Amino acid sequence: MSAALMLSAAASTATIAAPVTVIHAGELLAVPGKSSAKEQTVVINNGVIEQVKSGYVDAASFGDDVTYIDLKNRFVMPGLMDMHVHLQGELGPKNDSEKLRMSDADVAMQSVHFANKTLMAGYTTVRDLGAKPEQIYALRDGVNKGWIAGPRIIASGGVSVTGGHGDVDGMSPDLLEKYTQKTICDGPYDCRSATRRAIKFGADVIKVTSTGGVLSDTNTGTGQQMADDELTEIVATAHGLGRKVASHAHATAGINAALRAGVDSIEHGSYADKESIKLFKKNGAYLVPTLLAGDTVVQMAHHSDFMSEAIKAKAKRVGADMTANFKAMYKAGVKIAYGTDSGVSQHGNNAQEAVLMHQAGMTNSDILVSATINAADLGGKSAKLGTLEAGKYADIIATDISPLDDIKALLDVDFVMKGGVVYKQK
Repeated sequence: MSAALMLSAAASTATIAAPVTVIHAGELLAVPGKSSAKEQTVVINNGVIEQVKSGYVDAASFGDDVTYIDLKNRFVMPGLMDMHVHLQGELGPKNDSEKLRMSDADVAMQSVHFANKTLMAGYTTVRDLGAKPEQIYALRDGVNKGWIAGPRIIASGGVSVTGGHGDVDGMSPDLLEKYTQKTICDGPYDCRSATRRAIKFGADVIKVTSTGGVLSDTNTGTGQQMADDELTEIVATAHGLGRKVASHAHATAGINAALRAGVDSIEHGSYADKESIKLFKKNGAYLVPTLLAGDTVVQMAHHSDFMSEAIKAKAKRVGADMTANFKAMYKAGVKIAYGTDSGVSQHGNNAQEAVLMHQAGMTNSDILVSATINAADLGGKSAKLGTLEAGKYADIIATDISPLDDIKALLDVDFVMKGGVVYKQK
């Protein structure tokens, strides 16, 4: 193996140049939900896993031009996936001034920074559910072309009703007019048009807001805001054009209306009930719990002074109730896909969601499944992501200790590979 590039677990970040990469993993969780295995060899060819073999197979046996990576002292598993992020910003006291001072180019550059932080935390694929469309689609495409170091991005197009969560708020009337998106709609046929427009301009998934939201600067509450016929039309239109639908939903009526309409996931789901459980199971829909967002807004409502009184009241009530709902949904067997709502919380701290899920009673193994296999299924990426098996993309992370033993291991990811390229290696 004279031409091999030798990389150890203590080496600095490097881009893989050789077409074949061989990893020796001390402990490998190839398929979350199943047992891990000691002393495994992962063979990668041009960014795709070619084979996984028991024992430490000599890298030289796979050819002369081989990159060797020593992770014998690490726990190795598939890259994590976050199904609810907002890469274009972070909640904070300067948000109002940033809206006025930051150009679209500034927002795009900031999103590059946040995307990189997310990747370095071990999240190799994300679903962005709320951003300026042109900028997020450009970021997605830039990552795919290799121009930007970031996670794979499943980018949404947002469809919301006038005055509802997802529409602009908290500004003077002239600015409200200026910043209102063209996918704000009213009535089923207008919402059909808005859905088609979002897909035309690049949406991978449609995000609807069937209820009010905590961070809307208005006292319109968190009840159902999008009508049943509007939801039905959006879902039918999106599915007809090959796109899934994610529904922001807090209140029971809005959750159940969205599920009856056939949405693929409920984001937050703060006040789901027994009927919701039946609908989740009937439709095969996922809950994306975003416990980290709930915890973040509760802390901010109590310990900061930049939130309006309307937002503070909603944050204290809804944020505190999200954990109890998650416990009930998990106990009932509702399918759960990992999602943080990062952007409400700080980017790069995505693994705090796993800690909160564990504290709420979810097993470590099920948490890892939610962030890999389930997330890949929800994102429509199961053929290439979610496990470390032959034919899958080489999205691989490593930690010092096993997150099966201590979920907090995910807070310190040592090694990040996406598509066969190493982006982080201590």
